[in-house]
Amino acid sequence: MKINILSKSKNQIKIELEGAGHTLCNLLQKKLLENKNVDFAGYDVPHPLVTKAIFYVRMNGASKPEVALIKAVNEALKLNNEFKNKLDKALEK
Repeated sequence: MKINILSKSKNQIKIELEGAGHTLCNLLQKKLLENKNVDFAGYDVPHPLVTKAIFYVRMNGASKPEVALIKAVNEALKLNNEFKNKLDKALEK
């Protein structure tokens, strides 16, 4: 996956995710919207045959969008690890 910063200001960021589609973007969007400091989080997949997404994050107040993105990624990783552990236990039965 390749990440390109398309634009960045103190309270918003627009990035291009090459090699990402709805699966990753939807999860990130959900985790971002759980953050009360996020004013807007969304993405667009301009063409269904190209795995490239444009992701947008806008923050309230002085919060930084890159910090919110990192937090969302860490929460998604935690959720993934919890799922893996529960699946491993279920498969052992």
